Amino acid sequence: MSARDDVLIVGGGVIGLASGIALLQAGRRVRVLEAGSAGSGSSHGNCGTITPSHAAPLAAPGTVSKALRWMLMPDAPFRVSPRFDPALWRWFAGFAARCNRRDWLRAMQARSTILEASRAAFPDWLDTLGIDCEFEASGVDYVYRDRADFDAFEDEAEQLRALGVAVERIEGADYLRQEPALREGVVGAIRFPGDARLRPDRYVAGLARAFRALGGELTEQAEVLAIDETAEGVRVQTRQGAFAGRDLLLATGAWSPLLARTLRMRVPVQPGKGYSITYARPSLVPRHPMVLHERSVCVTVWDSGFRLGSTMEFSGYDRSLNRVRLDALERAAREYLHEPVGPVREEEWFGWRPVSIDDVPILGAAPGHRHLWLATGHGMLGVSMSVATGHLMSDLICGRAPRFDPAPYAPARFA
Repeated sequence: MSARDDVLIVGGGVIGLASGIALLQAGRRVRVLEAGSAGSGSSHGNCGTITPSHAAPLAAPGTVSKALRWMLMPDAPFRVSPRFDPALWRWFAGFAARCNRRDWLRAMQARSTILEASRAAFPDWLDTLGIDCEFEASGVDYVYRDRADFDAFEDEAEQLRALGVAVERIEGADYLRQEPALREGVVGAIRFPGDARLRPDRYVAGLARAFRALGGELTEQAEVLAIDETAEGVRVQTRQGAFAGRDLLLATGAWSPLLARTLRMRVPVQPGKGYSITYARPSLVPRHPMVLHERSVCVTVWDSGFRLGSTMEFSGYDRSLNRVRLDALERAAREYLHEPVGPVREEEWFGWRPVSIDDVPILGAAPGHRHLWLATGHGMLGVSMSVATGHLMSDLICGRAPRFDPAPYAPARFA
């Protein structure tokens, strides 16, 4: 067994590494245990947008009826795969119960707080850690080809403005003059000038380097086999040996419910499978990252490349790269863009996002445990929420006054 650490973190993705860095900055001795390679999970292939604009949760009025309507559509933007899976259907029943306006507004407030805190902290965080990941305060646009959908967004826009999110409405003709990369047929766009973008694979690689540079221990290929809690702390048995710590932070994303079961904990998270395709950069690209609204496809451009991504598929831990859903990304891009793909397809990817039952992160002390902490349930927003999550978990574990109210994220809300 290794020397005892102050904090063991299980999970070397964006949340585990950001939390580890914040704890190191607070003077704690930290070890991250990663089952594979650091940064190889759901953060690697996402679209890299930093989005206070995405405060509205997936659990919204009308989501259930859409999910049922789309269940038999293999390329639907939001799809629940019809199969026998009691855990999924228990989760979905709880999710459905929260698809009402009161819970939607409450979750929006909670998500907005952590998104805004993270967005504000990102520039100094990257500068202090020396991470070059093509961060740019670019804004993000939602692009519409359906007038009814465009007009219907005004309700959500009002709620976002009330939360302090800048929202601009641009009519289609004006927008097309600004964005020559787009095809005719756009009726309008909603611009969120406070959003930003980065290249997520480079961001997570930078977090791993910064974590090590600050003195953290990163143990890879260390799949956890058993966790035991004692009066003094925790012991973790992995494929790389045994480790001991005073506290343990479970930050394993969509895998958190499986590990939690070994500790007799219930974590109401389901894996939401997302896809992306990365290309060499086309010659004509959008000036801003954008969401093609009717198809729920995100388009992100960096100096180093071009990515189409998104979609949400609840199909368990299925490891297949679903060609139907990849093709749907390119088909959507062809509807909106003059150059929908790049000259070289560099990577096809899928990953599981940890979607909580209310689509709000689960952050804080595990109920009934003295030395266990949870940081999961970020859905599609792990990168966007990473800095504020790291700071909050560090504050809570170190016993400091938190930078914002942790109550909306507490695991105890499900007890």
